[in-house]
Amino acid sequence: MARRRRFSGSLPLERFLILIVIAVIIGISAGLLLPYVSETVGRVVGRYQATGGAADALGRLTVVDAPKPNSQYRRDAFGFREYDPDGNGCDARNDVLARDLKNVTYRNAERCKVDSGILDDPYTGRTIEFRRGAKTSAAVQIDHVVALNDAWRSGASTWNTRRRYEFANDPYNLLAVDGPANEDKGDANAADWMPPNKDFGCEYVARQIGVKSKYGLTVTGREKTAMLKVLHDCPGQPLPVR
Repeated sequence: MARRRRFSGSLPLERFLILIVIAVIIGISAGLLLPYVSETVGRVVGRYQATGGAADALGRLTVVDAPKPNSQYRRDAFGFREYDPDGNGCDARNDVLARDLKNVTYRNAERCKVDSGILDDPYTGRTIEFRRGAKTSAAVQIDHVVALNDAWRSGASTWNTRRRYEFANDPYNLLAVDGPANEDKGDANAADWMPPNKDFGCEYVARQIGVKSKYGLTVTGREKTAMLKVLHDCPGQPLPVR
């Protein structure tokens, strides 16, 4: 009987120790997760601090939380594929396909119209075989990294036609990507959409910042916060050079 009492008497102590362990685990988990769940906590612990050329350029962008375009957005005001900035006679889509695809073949002797190739898609991480055709061409689309409508809201509504044409056909703002991923993005900025391929997140945000810096476009507060959150995990991230 005495032995049984000693054993039962130890149970409260065991339970107490278990509760302490559980509390420690919960505390550690909360400490790790709170900066991601709460923006206020994240700022206190430095979750929205970043270093590098991309972060420096982001710090110089003007923040406008309620942009008011001069007029209603019109995609045709940007003249995508109607302007040839490098003067090589090829439109922007074919220039970017030729740049971003591997094993490229052409449909014409001028080597402008890309007929086929292989894309290592940065947005999804998938390998996509591109072949020109009514039912196949849309598998690979050309994305404006800073979407045209986003540009319109953040300053392009005040530009003249030539400036808009330069922006819409600038290879610096264009990437060949998975068609469905491009459609899913739509005109979203970094606050509302990021590539499913997380390994490309730092480079994607850096390119958006590079484009907005080049053209003097603004960012919203939410957009800037989202960008800083990404750049925090890639210290020293530079701006893309081309």
